[in-house]
Formats: sequence, C-alpha cells, structure tokens
Amino acid sequence: MHPLEKEKEIRAYYSMLYSAWGAQHWWPAGTRFEVIVGAYLTQNAAWTNVERALANLRGARLLSVDGIRRVPISKLQQLIRPSGYFRQKAQRLKTFVKFLDKEYSGSLAKLLAQPTDKLRGLLLNLNGVGPETADSILLYAGNHAVFVVDAYTRRILERHQILSGKPDYEEIRQLFQRALAGIVNEEEQKPRNERPMLESGTRGAAHVPSPMSTARRTALTQVFNEMHGLIVGVGKDYCRKSQAKCEQCPLRTFLPADSASARP
Repeated sequence: MHPLEKEKEIRAYYSMLYSAWGAQHWWPAGTRFEVIVGAYLTQNAAWTNVERALANLRGARLLSVDGIRRVPISKLQQLIRPSGYFRQKAQRLKTFVKFLDKEYSGSLAKLLAQPTDKLRGLLLNLNGVGPETADSILLYAGNHAVFVVDAYTRRILERHQILSGKPDYEEIRQLFQRALAGIVNEEEQKPRNERPMLESGTRGAAHVPSPMSTARRTALTQVFNEMHGLIVGVGKDYCRKSQAKCEQCPLRTFLPADSASARP
C-alpha cells in the first residue's frame, strides 16, 4: 500500500469510529499526576486492576507527588499490588519523583512545559519508561501532540495489512501523526460530543468524563487523544488476540478479503 493510501485509510478509520462511538474521554483522571501514576501502573496490567491500585492510593491520600515522595516504599508496594509487578512499579514511581525533585524542584508544571522532544527524551531516560509510557504521559498529562502506539494499534495494522513485517514503534507513531494531522483541517471531522453512536449503544472504550479528559488542548492533540481511545475500543471489543469479532467490528468494511482474520 502506498504511504499516502495508508494515511488516507487511517483517517477513514478515525471518521468511522468517531461517528460510531463519539468522544472516548481518555485519560480518566483527576490530575496530571494521576495520569502519570496510571501510565506506570498500566504496564503489563489490565485497566480494571490499575483502577484498584489508584483507588488504594487515593483512599490513603497518597495520589500526589508529595504522597509518593513520603510514603515508605513497602507501603507503596502494598497499595499498588493489584496492578502487578508492584515492587518494580513502586521503585519506578519513587525514581520519577526523585527526578522531578532534583531537576524541576518537584514542579510537574515545569517538567511538562518542556518542549516535546526534550521532554520525551527525559522520560525515556528514566528507569522503566518505554516509548508507550513516555508518550502516554506526554499526550494525556502534558497535552503534547504525540500519538500513543499500543499492542492494539499493531494488531489492527497487521490484520488490515497496512504495515507488514515488524515495524518499530517510531515508524507506526510517525505514520499516525502524519495521517491524523490532516483531520484537523476538516471541520466536519473534528471531535464533537453530539456525534451519533451505533444503535447498540456501544461506545468503544469510553470513560466517564473527568477533569483530565475534558481539559483544554489543541485540536491536533485532541484528535490523537481520541484516536488512541477509539483503537483501544476496537482492540478490546473486536480485534482480540484470539477469537476476533470481525463481522461485528465497525472497521469490518476495511478488512482485506484475504486477511486471515476475515476467515472463519
């Protein structure tokens, strides 16, 4: 598939999914720091388990920079235990706060105000922060125009034969950023809460609106935000690792006829 055709198809996916499901209200959080903690905790974990860990921190009044700074690591481990790999994640959260204290006097606002490329590099240099975690923090906590690539994204691209082989994270990220940039100039495709949903009432991976999901952001950042949430909806409900539900998927008309996923 020609590069421009790939970008056109991705834009068509966005239009189809947003028309079907509307705003997804990602990331569900009350503060920027809650987004960051969630980005760490969601590594190799189901979101329902992350929510339990976040609820524990919130209940202990520790879901803040100061809270993570002062809580003994043994207690932090127990509070975030539902998210799995709790020892590693507790240490990584402590490392993040120590970095924030040392380099930005504990100010999350100063950190997130850094230029996108610089901030991405700083995050990737931290222990336990890979591209997906870094970009989740950039997009959802910092409102930087960066697209987040996850396993669902890769699976959809593979099954729809948009990319072949094993493209690296950066290749996929740049493809989506080029493709989705074109949507911003198309007024009729900008995100609007009043878009119709499917008759079934399904809304993909939508969350209840939260202070962070409704925060002010640029049009481009909003599109990146929505597309990631929409893709999660497809992956979670239809484009599953096993037993894909292609016939019910909103993207079924885009599936190549010779795709293995389209076969019984």
